[in-house]
Amino acid sequence: MVDASILPISFPMEPTAKKTSNQSTGVTTGTNSPIQNILQSFVHRASTVVFGKEREIQLALACLLARGHLLVEDVPGVGKTTLVKTLAKLLDLPLTRVQFTNDMLPGDLIGGRIFDARTGQFSVIRGPLFSPFVLADELNRATPKTQSACLQAMEERQISIDGETFKLPEPFFVIATQNPRQQIGTYPLPESQLDRFLMRIGLGYPDRLSEKRLLQDGISAGGPADRIEELEPVFDVESLSYHQKAVEQVHLSDALVEYIQAIASKTRESATTGEGLSPRGALALARASRAWAYIQGRNMTLPEDVQAVAVSVLSHRLNPPEDPSGETGRRKAEDVLAQVKAV
Repeated sequence: MVDASILPISFPMEPTAKKTSNQSTGVTTGTNSPIQNILQSFVHRASTVVFGKEREIQLALACLLARGHLLVEDVPGVGKTTLVKTLAKLLDLPLTRVQFTNDMLPGDLIGGRIFDARTGQFSVIRGPLFSPFVLADELNRATPKTQSACLQAMEERQISIDGETFKLPEPFFVIATQNPRQQIGTYPLPESQLDRFLMRIGLGYPDRLSEKRLLQDGISAGGPADRIEELEPVFDVESLSYHQKAVEQVHLSDALVEYIQAIASKTRESATTGEGLSPRGALALARASRAWAYIQGRNMTLPEDVQAVAVSVLSHRLNPPEDPSGETGRRKAEDVLAQVKAV
């Protein structure tokens, strides 16, 4: 059952506590509204396990609420897998972790048909991609053939096995981690695979205070594993679906649509950005912006919402294949934002 106290009753949002209105824009914002309370609780609880990464947690939540998939790229040991396990616990979704290796086959992901000698019939064995929450750990350690097995599932939310199509569960969320491409034993993800991820984030090294907390926590019994186990879920499947639908009702004005178009056009006209942002990439930016506005407690998307998520949405789409670090794509995204005037 869904706790009605944590769900928006209608849109535009009508907070039960303080409400302010910007007369020039018509934007309504709420302070301590039921929506903000539950979303802030999500970020706060996640921060008790993943120290000092509040912004990255908010980006991951925005990606989920926008019905997207997330790519987490960074060096080993900075907490990528811990972040994913924390999200799964707070979402109350069963997590299926797939450790990718270079000898993995597509059938290991999607499943297949096997012959049952007792019945004399073939039966379908479903692979790990049929889980509602999939951690594709070190995705770029698998060969391109195996990586491509994720394409149909991530884009169409269905899987074909021997000519028969199976719908995937709702919600369906894939978080993939990958190691820097300059490391030994990695296979770069092709552009078509990268485009399936709504966002890409990096955790980076912790700040000094967060690392001190991490070191102190790490020498105690259990460490992060115990803290994850102690977390209380914030969402269930029904409430998560409700919030995802609410995000789709966040207003995106014509002026904001033109701002997103201007950003996409700027990436295409500059020779330094390669092929530029595709229409699907521009749509991803719009979806992520609405989700970010929702997390901030607003019923209308503002330019700062676009700017807050733009680098995470654009960087992996603008990064050239010859740059394994991904920094070129990040710089290009930042340059485009600086050049395009906000509405």
